[in-house]
Amino acid sequence: MSEQITEKDHTINENYRQKPKVAVYVCHCGGNISDIIDVKKVAEELSKYPNVAISREYAFMCSSTGQDYIVEDIRNNGINRVVIAACSPALHELTFRGALSRAGLNPYLYEHVNIREQASWVHKNDKEGATLKAISLTKAGVEKILRQDPLNSIRVEAVRGVAIIGGGIAGMRSALSCADNGLDVSIMEKSGSLGGNLNRKGKVYPSGKEAFEIANELSKKVLSNPKIKVYLNSEISFIGGYVGNFQLNVKKSDGKFEKVKAGAIIMATGFSHYKPQKGEYGFGLADRVVTLPEFENLLENSGEKALEISGKKVSSVAFMHCVGSRQIDGIDAPGKNGKVNEYCSRICCGSIISSANRLKEKFPEISVFDIYTDMRTYGMEHEKYYKKASENDIIFFRRPLEERPKVEIGVEKVNIKTKDVLTMNEEMEIEADLLVLGTGMEPNDISDLVEYLKLPRSSDGFLQEVHPKLRPVEVANNGIFLAGTAQGPMDIKETLQAANTASVKAAALLSSPDIPLDPFVAVVDEDKCTGCGLCPKECSYEGALIMIEKDVKGKKKKVASVNPALCKGCGACAAVCEPRAINVAGWTLDQFDAMVEAIAKE
Repeated sequence: MSEQITEKDHTINENYRQKPKVAVYVCHCGGNISDIIDVKKVAEELSKYPNVAISREYAFMCSSTGQDYIVEDIRNNGINRVVIAACSPALHELTFRGALSRAGLNPYLYEHVNIREQASWVHKNDKEGATLKAISLTKAGVEKILRQDPLNSIRVEAVRGVAIIGGGIAGMRSALSCADNGLDVSIMEKSGSLGGNLNRKGKVYPSGKEAFEIANELSKKVLSNPKIKVYLNSEISFIGGYVGNFQLNVKKSDGKFEKVKAGAIIMATGFSHYKPQKGEYGFGLADRVVTLPEFENLLENSGEKALEISGKKVSSVAFMHCVGSRQIDGIDAPGKNGKVNEYCSRICCGSIISSANRLKEKFPEISVFDIYTDMRTYGMEHEKYYKKASENDIIFFRRPLEERPKVEIGVEKVNIKTKDVLTMNEEMEIEADLLVLGTGMEPNDISDLVEYLKLPRSSDGFLQEVHPKLRPVEVANNGIFLAGTAQGPMDIKETLQAANTASVKAAALLSSPDIPLDPFVAVVDEDKCTGCGLCPKECSYEGALIMIEKDVKGKKKKVASVNPALCKGCGACAAVCEPRAINVAGWTLDQFDAMVEAIAKE
């Protein structure tokens, strides 16, 4: 099948073969750059640099007007290389590649120079120095793009199926959304039922629905969907492959193994409630100190006449916030991983207030005390819980974050001593029949999966997304998405939203028979390769680089071979290759040499 193109289109598509004509665009970034760097001087200096045909500065190069400058210069002025000096390439690299594509130029004939994070933001007290550095970095970018060949996306065949690890509400919601988009779905759940942390009695906020009803409703839909296969009591023994073609070895409940193939993976591995250490706020020393989930069960199973603990009527309850969250190193004891949980679990305040209100509604005669650090009832209308608690005569004490209340277990009462910030740090002593610890969220232990897939984790131990706003459910590994509390503390609404987002991302990825990947992978010059075998030993990605024997110019020769779908373009192989037989496409050693020389000249 042929396609007619105009002479102008042909000229644009082939103009990279002509003498390099570079256009440089310097962005003000709304003052983030131009308040420190003299962008006019940068543009002026670059206009004098060899092979630079056009040099402009503009307020927002990422805007539609800024992109139009690029498109028009390519179409009307024969520009065949583009350098943009602006913010981080992580933000707008795809934006500018799209502009080049619209103009008919290969999208990889563009170099992004970061003069915001690398110049203006780090040299705020030296405007002249920041400007000179920006000039040097941009010149280095020109030298790099002069040696850039057009690249094409790597395309890998895609399996139209999704593997979802975890059968809680995030996993089930993701499965249903993926199935609605026509994908085959496999759910791997290690327990004997779907539902995760919602397989319990008790109401959830803000809907007031029973937890197990929500789990059952989703579970019935999942189990009745012909496009979804569920593996309960299953164990993942291995994960391999790459985007479009993952393979999971699943040990089923009967002990037999099954291979599951998928084009994408959704991590819905959920969370665990923090378990206080023995003696922490009296936990484990008496049955009158319980966690919030334990209290929920106690309240749900209590009769209508009285709340009882170990056969004794409860007339007063104290709730303690931030147990296992917002911990401070040196004050709180570290967990099994040797670290304290410095993060806020976000949903605890709302959960505690909700439970306290339900307690007062069921047993209004019970005295309720709330010992908090900061009241964070975030979310739409969640502040109503806090106001309602005040109307229910719940008494609040605000303790200092850096000090821990002292808990003593008496014969019949739990005695709590704390400073109260609300009364100018006055020492308070609270007696209660029952102390409820508002425990935070911790990520489930998935260290084996993290190792298989080389997944990034945040300092808090949760799985780490690429960018909280631009790519909120994607990890750095292509084809792997995050759903729910595997990523961090979330409430049910946020979990369902994240699960839907992950499934839409997976569906979009697998919407075509093959998947385009960035071409920045290792490339082997077989003529230079000596077959020494050093490079595969240096490679951290299994199967990405191997030694093979093949005919090279009529002779049998052992050479390095790259699987472009598995290669991450890290360049570790190039670093150990003495004859320089391996380069990373788009980041060749010759390009590095030219960049260093350009900077050294300055």
